[in-house]
Amino acid sequence: MKTLLITCLLTLSSLLTINAQNKTSNAGIKFGYNLAAVSFDGETETGQRHAFHAGIYGESFLSDNTALQIEFLYSQQGYELQDNSGTFTQKLDYINVPLLLKIYPSNNFYLEAGPQAGLAISHKEEFDSNFGVFDTTQEFEPNNFDWGMNFGGGFKTNSGVSLGVRYHLGLGDIYDEGSPQNRVWQFSLGFNL
Repeated sequence: MKTLLITCLLTLSSLLTINAQNKTSNAGIKFGYNLAAVSFDGETETGQRHAFHAGIYGESFLSDNTALQIEFLYSQQGYELQDNSGTFTQKLDYINVPLLLKIYPSNNFYLEAGPQAGLAISHKEEFDSNFGVFDTTQEFEPNNFDWGMNFGGGFKTNSGVSLGVRYHLGLGDIYDEGSPQNRVWQFSLGFNL
């Protein structure tokens, strides 16, 4: 076990000290598709809201295989519940700021993980009864601040076009009751500028 730990530490050390002469810092735009849901009390998860995200990013290489990336994203989140009486949709829109450590095991493939902070900028709850007379719109006041962790990976071409997938595990409660937390799958297309 001790030998395995030493080998892992030496491998990690060598990855972090590789010369970064082939990689440069870059910035770009990204956008994509969200599959957003909410977990209540860490046990049950709602149906998914289909939405989108868009924003900018900056990637700075620490070595040839390691980079830090910060993003500013507009992200539509929330959830949807359907039953025989209709569809309830919670629409929560955020400005999210993820900070990600990216590891490139090869020149074009990357893995990423890191924290994210978010600010709720709009919210709306709608009920569609499939019969216009009973449709309603209400607003409940969510917590303004959200936070959590992101995990993902992707592929980035030498010309700076990237395809990525990421899972956001919300750790902050959206409302004070029931411990609802965001769960979001993001599928992104990015372009270096």
